[in-house]
Amino acid sequence: MDNFECIDIARAEQLIAEGAVVADIRDPQSYQQNHIKDAVHLSNDTLHDFIQSADMDTPLIVCCYHGFSSQSAAGFLIQQGFDQVYSLDGGFELWQASRPEQCSNS
Repeated sequence: MDNFECIDIARAEQLIAEGAVVADIRDPQSYQQNHIKDAVHLSNDTLHDFIQSADMDTPLIVCCYHGFSSQSAAGFLIQQGFDQVYSLDGGFELWQASRPEQCSNS
């Protein structure tokens, strides 16, 4: 895969069950208030360390507010060498609305 793929929540759930990592690129306050369970917060401050320590073969799902910013971030992560990168359609807002039990504020 030389490009990212936009996926719906059902596909994201399937990938997470198979071990995909969720990277949340929203601002730190929003991430702290609530995020997809086990999601990693990715910001300009943490990006370098994340890339250095990440398994490039593990599928990566990028999540933002509504599914737009995550697309450019997904494209960037593909350029950094990740094999499978996905952008979550509808972002965290849609996830939270449809899967509140799979969110965490800790």
